[in-house]
Formats: sequence, C-alpha cells, structure tokens
Amino acid sequence: MPVYEYECSGCQKILEVQQRLADEPISVCPDCGGSMRKLISMSSFQLKGGGWHTDGYSNGKESAPCADSGGAPSCPGSGGCCQCPAAT
Repeated sequence: MPVYEYECSGCQKILEVQQRLADEPISVCPDCGGSMRKLISMSSFQLKGGGWHTDGYSNGKESAPCADSGGAPSCPGSGGCCQCPAAT
C-alpha cells in the first residue's frame, strides 16, 4: 500500500499515511483541524542486485531455442524455465 505525506497549513505538522489508491485524500488535520495538502516526495523504490535490467532484456544476447517451447530461449540452469527472462 502506498505511503503519502500530508502537511497541515495550520500547525505545519507533516503526516505519513498509508492509503489505497482509491481512498480519498486527507483534507482535515487530525491535530488542529486545519486544511491538509498532499506533498510530493521521493519514492523509496530501489532495484538491487541482478535482474532484467542488467542481465535479461538489455544485453541483446539470445540463447538457443527451447525445443518444447516453440522457439523461446532455454534455461541455462535446469532447462525447465524456457520463458524465463534470466535465461539470456
């Protein structure tokens, strides 16, 4: 669930609130009753380690086709994941 930050125009307090995308934004400060505005803040999403961005789709290499998958690349490990992006 996303975390949103709100700032009160009355007491200048900043709140972090977990809300669903479908939830209405907070409009009233729970402490002083002032009006709240949603802040734009940095995302905490990070890609770490190997993955599609380093060893999958971006390297341009193609492996031999898998016999049972109709031409999809074969898995270099066990051979059972013919459509695995990490197989390239």
